[in-house]
Amino acid sequence: MRIALFEPDIAGNVGTILRTAACFGVAVDLIEPMGFPWSDRALRRSGMDYAGVAQVVRHADWAAFNTARQGRLILATTRGAVDLWEARFESDDILLFGSESAGVPDHVHAAADLAVRIPLQPGLRSLNVAVSAGIILAESLRQTSNPAPPP
Repeated sequence: MRIALFEPDIAGNVGTILRTAACFGVAVDLIEPMGFPWSDRALRRSGMDYAGVAQVVRHADWAAFNTARQGRLILATTRGAVDLWEARFESDDILLFGSESAGVPDHVHAAADLAVRIPLQPGLRSLNVAVSAGIILAESLRQTSNPAPPP
């Protein structure tokens, strides 16, 4: 399981997602360009103190990421055809989240093997990307993890 962030805009959201991924042992792909500098100073300022612990792979652009990726691409989107609770995940899935300001362009949407949405109350637009990533990651790990039974 991996998380991929398409051209993220907000450093604080990336920091939250890196922390979540580090705590669950999940790698993160950052698809550039990003809306903030990636430097030690910027990472400290945005609260990305888990960036050194997280497994992060940076990709110069969508084409570089798409060439390197292995596994199904699961796009989290408000335009998703499948509710999260009906989606079936596999252990090598890549959970893709779009930028906070624009989501993903149509060609990225078309590349997804599955487009998943988190069901919300009528009239509400969306959740914060870091919250969405945590919810979808938790459900995907719940489905794909096989913990040993208690003694």
